[in-house]
Amino acid sequence: MPHPGQNPGTSASFDSKKLTLQSTVQLPNSQVTIPRLGFGVYLSHGDTCLSSCSTALLAGYRHIDTAQYYANEAQVGRAVLETGIPRSEIFITSKMFGPKMSTTDPQTSDEHELYLEIIESLKKLAVGEKGYADLFLIHSPHCGPQGMKTLWKALERAHKEGRAKAIGVSNFGVGHIEELKEYAEVWPPHVNQIELHPWCQQRKTVEYCQQHGIVVEAYCPLVRNEKANDETLLKIAKKYGKTTGQVLIRYSLQKGWVPLPKSDTPSRIEANADVYGFDLEQVDMEALDKLDQGDKGAIVEAVKN
Repeated sequence: MPHPGQNPGTSASFDSKKLTLQSTVQLPNSQVTIPRLGFGVYLSHGDTCLSSCSTALLAGYRHIDTAQYYANEAQVGRAVLETGIPRSEIFITSKMFGPKMSTTDPQTSDEHELYLEIIESLKKLAVGEKGYADLFLIHSPHCGPQGMKTLWKALERAHKEGRAKAIGVSNFGVGHIEELKEYAEVWPPHVNQIELHPWCQQRKTVEYCQQHGIVVEAYCPLVRNEKANDETLLKIAKKYGKTTGQVLIRYSLQKGWVPLPKSDTPSRIEANADVYGFDLEQVDMEALDKLDQGDKGAIVEAVKN
């Protein structure tokens, strides 16, 4: 039987009542496990990012999601160092876009150049040391088929060397993931990170990923607070005595997704990790499922299938 709120035929079956802040899920064809709750740092910069990451780690998060584009990998690395928590106990993800494009030479970056860019990220995350990432993703498929291939090969090299313990993709639709099959030595990708929340459930992509064992990460699980006054959400939050944010994160967890909530407010960072003392009933999961607006519900990007 699928868990309440899950589509029939998916592989994300587990007892959500047993979830804790320490819960992990194993990545496909890998010994690597990823914490089921992550901490996002998009648009968090400088000392603010450093402080937020430190708050999150001290509150019990063990999973931080950054990217080259976010320009805060160094702050994430510093936070890990300054909290004194062993690096081996923290799961860090970064991402990179594809080869740099130009009008005269559309493929100006080769595999080795992209590999070196990955290494630069790892140095920032390790505060100048050799370093590694637990997960490194292609940030977007918009670099085109050849760009994706070049970048994937660079990621595979980092993976072979143990510099990226796992590799995956972000904002990829079914067609993009299938395309990787043509040349990938590592397939399926370990993770696909996409926008996910009740108003944008991307069901075709999620079902495909779960059928192939690909872990689905949910960015924007809080919808950037744009739905805080939604009648259905408020009603459910009141029923459980929780914040709307806690309900949305719990919804993601019970769907089998790995949510990546983001906040720079210490009290909210802590509250967003306090989502394990209750379980949404099937009727409430179904009510949230019915809010789906398809591609129109996306506030950042719905993938192209």
